[in-house]
Formats: sequence, C-alpha cells, structure tokens
Amino acid sequence: MISTSEQLAPYLKLADAVIITDIDHHILAVNRSYEKITGYSSEEITGKKASILRTSYTPKETHDQMKLALKQGLPWSGVLTNRRRDSSIWHSSITITPLLDGNELYYIGIFRELEKLKSGFYLPEERIGSIQSSMLKVLAISCEIRDPGIEQHLVRVRELTERLTHFHNERMQLGWSEELVNRISHSSILHDIGKSGIPEGILYKPGPLAYYERQIIEMHTQIGVDIIDKIYAELNDDLFNQELELGKNIILYHHEKWDGTGYPHLLAGEDIPIEARIVSVVDVYDALTSIRPYKEKWSEQRALAYISGQRGQHFDPELVDSFLALIASKP
Repeated sequence: MISTSEQLAPYLKLADAVIITDIDHHILAVNRSYEKITGYSSEEITGKKASILRTSYTPKETHDQMKLALKQGLPWSGVLTNRRRDSSIWHSSITITPLLDGNELYYIGIFRELEKLKSGFYLPEERIGSIQSSMLKVLAISCEIRDPGIEQHLVRVRELTERLTHFHNERMQLGWSEELVNRISHSSILHDIGKSGIPEGILYKPGPLAYYERQIIEMHTQIGVDIIDKIYAELNDDLFNQELELGKNIILYHHEKWDGTGYPHLLAGEDIPIEARIVSVVDVYDALTSIRPYKEKWSEQRALAYISGQRGQHFDPELVDSFLALIASKP
C-alpha cells in the first residue's frame, strides 16, 4: 500500500475503483471498490502485473493504443473486458493517467463497472453495428419474401451504398463520421420495404404498366414509411431509432430526382436528403445490371452510360462523378 505519498493516497479514497501501478505496470495499491469488483484482496494482488485481469475479449488494438498513449506520457481512456478472481467476465470504462510523484512515475487507473450503470448492459460499437445491420436485413427480407432474388439485391445495394458513401465522403472531404457512413449503409437495405404492400400482379408484371398501375407502384414509398412508423412506435429503442429515421428518408425519397421530376413529393436538388440521393444511384445501377421479370440484364458499360447520361437530371451530379470514379477504381 502506498501510505507515504500524500499525492497518491487520496485517489484510493475515491468511490470509483482505483488501481495504482508503477512504470512497469506492477500493482502497488488498489482501493476497496476495486477489491469488491474484482474479487481480489489488496494483499493478494499487490505486486502482480495489472495484466492479471486481462482477457482475449479486449481487442489487441485497444491495448496497443493504451500502451502507445502511456508511453508518450498521455492519459488514456477506453473500455476493457476483464476477468474477476472467480473467472467471471466484466466490462469497465477506465481512464489511466500518468502521474509524476517526485522522481517516480505512476499510473492511476480509475474505472467503473459498466454492467452496474443505470443505462443497462454494455455493448461494444462493433457489436451494436452488427446487431443493427443483421436486424434491419431480416426486417427488409421478411417484408419482401415473395421475391426469391430480393435478398441478393438488398445485400448488393447495402454493400455498394457503403462503398459509395465512403468514397464520396473522401472525395468531397465532407468529414462524415464512420458512424454516419455505417448508418446510411445499414438503412439502405430498407429502401423498398413498402413493396410488400403492392399486389404481385403489378409488382412483377412483365410488360409496360398502365397509368393506374404506375400510381399504385409509386405508393410503395409511403407504405414503407407507414411500416417503419409502426415499428418505431413499438420498438422505442435508441439502438435502432437513428437507423429507422434514416431509413424513412431513404424509403420515402429515393425515387425523387435531382431535377424535381421524381416522386412522391417532386423534391429537387439538395432538398432531397443525401442518404436518399446515394441510394437512388446505387438502386438504379443494381436494377439495371440485374435480371428482373420485366427486363433483361444490362451490361455494366450500358448501365454506367445511363447513369452518366442522367447526371444532373435523375441524379446528383457530384454523386454520379463519385460513383463513376468508384466503379472505375475497382480491381
């Protein structure tokens, strides 16, 4: 126990769990909160390496980032997945701060057990993204199960949306976060969910549509939003709210056109949400290069020529430029 240091001793009186190590990460002292959470007494853990609690569940990158920051004399904050004395797993949000006491360098670790926070259990960001993506995919496919090829179309749209969003963000230096890029790509899979409410005889009609049939087809955007609103009301969960909100924009507006001649609201230009403009390009491209009941498969060259020809008419000009450059850059 560090009892002679007036600078370090107060940390051990904090309500949060505290661990103090030397420069080589040997444990010098812990407080009662630490003992209670980990199951280790101060006597049995003092002198051990701090890595005694480490598990393989914490990504190697996390430990590498921590070591780099501390080596540079900087504080570090992150989430660790550790193991208690009884071998059970726990998650902690920890801040480690280098502290110079006289001529000696110490590391002060202050952390909280995430499982005990009032907000509930902890899910790492990668896990949240995986759950969101999987659940939205299941939702989209379940609503369009009548078409055996729909899953492949939805997955292709999602994957190409992710690539285009990344590429456009970098090309235009928009500064979008990785989280936003992921939300747009996850939500894109919902774009045609409203077609579940369109009669099959119209949806898969092999020939030209009559005027009234076209009007019915165009209702799928509003039907899709109605579906999402019902899910929204029932779910009421922050884990999906942002995706569903973006999904509504994509569903409702991905048939709007840059020149204002699309549907359902005749929006034009930047009045159309960017996520809908992105999916519009991707959806049309995938539809053109796929076999549908009412059309033959187009070649990639012919489809790209069409996309290029609709620059500034159907599609956002800058997005067309990004899309063409993206396709040209693939191996």
